[in-house]
Formats: sequence, structure tokens, C-alpha cells
Amino acid sequence: MKYILYILLLYAPLAACKKEEARPLSVDFSYAIENNDFTAPVKVTVTNNTLGATNYKWTFVGGDPAASNKKDPGTIVFNSAGDLSIILEAWNDDNRDTLTRQLMADSTVAIAFDAVVQVNDFVPARVTIINKSAGGVNYNWTFEGGQPATAAVKDPGTIVFNTPGEHVLTLVLNNGRKDFTLTKKIWLQPAIQAAFTIIPSFDDNDQEAPLTATLHNETSSGLYWKWSVSGGGVIDNDTAREPTVHFASGGTYTVTLLAGNDKETKTVQHAITVLPNSNLRTFHDVQLGINTAHSTIGCFFSTKLQRSFKASDDLTTAGKDIDLVFFGLNQNFTYNRFITPDSSADYTFNAIPGAQPVTIINSPEQCNCGAAMTPVEFDGMTNDVLLAGMAINFTTAGGRQFTNSVTPHIVLFKTSDGRKGAVKIKQFVSNGSGSYIVADIKVQKTP
Repeated sequence: MKYILYILLLYAPLAACKKEEARPLSVDFSYAIENNDFTAPVKVTVTNNTLGATNYKWTFVGGDPAASNKKDPGTIVFNSAGDLSIILEAWNDDNRDTLTRQLMADSTVAIAFDAVVQVNDFVPARVTIINKSAGGVNYNWTFEGGQPATAAVKDPGTIVFNTPGEHVLTLVLNNGRKDFTLTKKIWLQPAIQAAFTIIPSFDDNDQEAPLTATLHNETSSGLYWKWSVSGGGVIDNDTAREPTVHFASGGTYTVTLLAGNDKETKTVQHAITVLPNSNLRTFHDVQLGINTAHSTIGCFFSTKLQRSFKASDDLTTAGKDIDLVFFGLNQNFTYNRFITPDSSADYTFNAIPGAQPVTIINSPEQCNCGAAMTPVEFDGMTNDVLLAGMAINFTTAGGRQFTNSVTPHIVLFKTSDGRKGAVKIKQFVSNGSGSYIVADIKVQKTP
């Protein structure tokens, strides 16, 4: 009995030591990616889930900080892309263990590209794509209206566009985990189309020689020009956008425009027929009112300016070019006469600024003035020969008024610069205070 008790007392401390060596250790941790953003720099929050440890050694491969001996190291920043590791070694007095977890940090992405239009922005256009992106693994391009329309390479090179207008260029870049998209727009102008019109000057709108005209350039997408004319016309500047052309005599001429824009050239031609010089200008259906219609119809006419004037018109500049002033007394047309513009203030009108004297023969058939013209002769005039040979001089009898008793009625005149002309009154229109005459006028262009 004593022997058994002795053995129990001998082995009791050994049993107690064996129980202490069995202290358990479970090493574990987890991590979370801030904002679920794996693009470097990646912020990782580490949570220590280890049980039974008294000491900790953390190693963060590529991290900042690179190591820690805290139980909870907090947030670690990984600044570089690639394969990364988090290693935890934990221990107590009895056990030691290590756990490693891997994660991947994606490359930092910068998505950018330039679309450089070659030569100019007229179609057909060649657009070079310069990829300035960084951090990409895969590239997918879309070129709206382009040839090719898509590409799956980093540098797609030069794209051809044949249609004008807006084109959308899109790059979708993938860094192995996430897509990044950038869209740009380019605007292209239409292909060159050559066009022009020939516009005679105001003084030459009767198409008679000598004729000066503007070559009105209506070309689209053009940059430079070359003009030429066949048959003797003279262009003042054959490389100007809108030059003038002069034709000294009658005939048919062909004007040619060659237009270019450094990509294409186009040619267009137009013919113009210039009539022989009749030295006679004709106005049809001119309305001139009686004195009370000056505000609504107008009583003044200028053969140089080719228009009539009302009471409200500013004559500061135009006054010197007024040739004909009609004074009608009433709607019954019992007293009518054309008066010299410099006497307008004597006939209920305001004085005309810069007015010039004009010789008037109101009733050639009655004045015995040595000048006469019949309506048939008026209608038959196709040049100024009849007027040129006619003596139109001032006489008291020439200023005598006329009535509406004879229609048509002819009035002769000579302007202050010596041009001779005739008025054929075709109609007397009675309309109260708005009554007026309707007339044709023929006058020399030059004395």
C-alpha cells in the first residue's frame, strides 16, 4: 500500500506539465478591399481572426508598411500592381503557425487617346489614332463611320472616313478586371463641290457689252481657285475667291473654275451670252403717282439708280441722281407735267438735295421744238440711234402741261449729264389721292 502511494506521488507533477503543453493555436485572418477597388494603390483592411496566440508577426509583400507585430495592423496600402501576399506568423508558448493569403493589385489605369486628322478635315479624311493610355491589358475600339469600323489592338493606326458630319470614336480599355471607357467626337466637312454663278454688275444687268460681272463662288469645301475664260474676257485676279470678269464686246463666253482643297480638285463651267451694246436702257411699267400719292407710290425716278422714290425716302445721297419728277394735280389728270428736279419745291414737294437740272419736253407734238417721237417709234427703239440724233432743248412751250386725253403720251427729256430719253405713258389710273400713271422709259446709257 505504501509502495502504491509512493508511485502516485512521483508521477503527479509530470501529468500536470503534459496538460499545459496542449494549449491550442488557430491562425486565421481576413481582408477587405476598400471600395472594392483593386487598382493600385490598393487599400486593404486586415482583420485578425487568430485564436490562442500571444505574439504576431505580419509581413506585407509590396505593402506599406511592409511589416507589423501588432495583433491588428489596420489598413495596408499596396502601391504596385501584381501578385501580392499577406503573411501572418502567430505563436504562443507552446505552438507557432503561419498563414499566407494572396491578392492581385491591378495596374493603375490612365485612358487617353488623340484623333489627329491628316491634311485637313474634308472627306475623304484620314484620322490617325494615337493611344496615350496606360495600364491596359485589352483594347477595343469603335470608329463610327470609319474603315475599319472596329479594332482590338493597342494602336489601331489610321482610320479612313468617307462621309461628312459627326463621328464618334470609342475606346474600351480593360486592365484584367475592369473596363474603362473614353469617347471622343470628330466633325468632318463634306467633299469638295465646285460651283459658281455669274452676276452682272448693277449697271450691266441688261447683259449688254461692255459688261462687268462678279464670279460668285459657291464652292463648298474648297481652299484654292483657278479661274479662266474663253473668248476674250478679262479676269482681274484669276486666283481670288470671287474675282470680277470684264467683257468688252458682245458674244458667248465660257468661264471655268478649278477648285481644290489639297485632297481633290473639281472643275465647273458656265457660259454667258453678252449682248451687243445698244446704249439704251429700258424700264417697263414704272408707276409714278400724282402729288398726293408721293408718300405711297412715289413721284421721283432715277434712271441711274433704276428705281422710284417716295416722300419718306432719304435723298441725301440719291438726290443728285433723280432724273424725272412727275407732278399730277388730281385724280382726273387735268394737269400733268414732268418738271426739272431742281424745281421740285415749287410743286408741293420738298426740295431735292443735290438736284440737277433736266430738260423736259412734255408735249413734243404741240411745242414745235424740233423734237418729236411717236409711240410706234418709241416701241421700235432697240438702240439709241433715234435719241442720239434728236435735239432736245429747253423751250417755254416744251414745259407745257398735258392731260389724259391722248394715250399713249410721249415725253422727251435730257439729263444733266447729256443722256437723252423718252417716257411713254401707257395708262392713267384714277384712284382718288392714290392715282398714278404707268409708263415705259427708254434712256441712253451714255451721251
